[in-house]
Amino acid sequence: MSVRRLAKEQPESFAFSEDTKAKAEWWIKKYPESRRQSAVIPILWLVQKQEGWVSEPAIRAIGELLGMAYIRVLEVATFYTMFQLEPVGKTALIQVCGTTPCMLRGANELMRVCKEKIGDKDVLSADGRFTWQEVECLGACSNAPMAQINDYYYEDLTPETMAQIIDDFAAGQSPKPGSRVGRHTSEPEGGARVLTDPTLYDGSRAKKIKSLPNSQPAAEKAPA
Repeated sequence: MSVRRLAKEQPESFAFSEDTKAKAEWWIKKYPESRRQSAVIPILWLVQKQEGWVSEPAIRAIGELLGMAYIRVLEVATFYTMFQLEPVGKTALIQVCGTTPCMLRGANELMRVCKEKIGDKDVLSADGRFTWQEVECLGACSNAPMAQINDYYYEDLTPETMAQIIDDFAAGQSPKPGSRVGRHTSEPEGGARVLTDPTLYDGSRAKKIKSLPNSQPAAEKAPA
């Protein structure tokens, strides 16, 4: 795992929004008071949703909220790559999967498009709207190549569809997530090929179980 460090430039302060604070308190109440530190991961995520990334002042604020040492929160934030430690694009954070299945299906071409349209990876675009990254497996190998953009998966991508998605985000639109070849989840291209008869799995073929005559539950039988 590569070394993950906080951004060199940090804001002077951080404050929870009312919504973030309310959700944080909801998470804290899910644990015994002596275990409130267990809410650190969801609260880090809430902070990232509020700010777009996790700053050093935010880490300190989370530590104070949970009664944790600053270093303990820092350890969590730097360990999990889901937490962004530098500012990212306010319009779209594009995470292109570069693991073997996606690479074999053209991930390099998707990254080329991202570089042409946005700039170098892991670098905030000049207008502050876009960031793209190469990441490890996102678990949608059947629909390779794919990318996670903000909170959603975009699958079965080509250089052309990736370029169109970026253009749509730049134009203020919200491109629909999912497969770009029309498949449902990870079914074969063109539709399902097995279990096409609903009666095979909807329970309509199941027979009613008849109880044996004069049977008694074990608990009701008289002792011998």
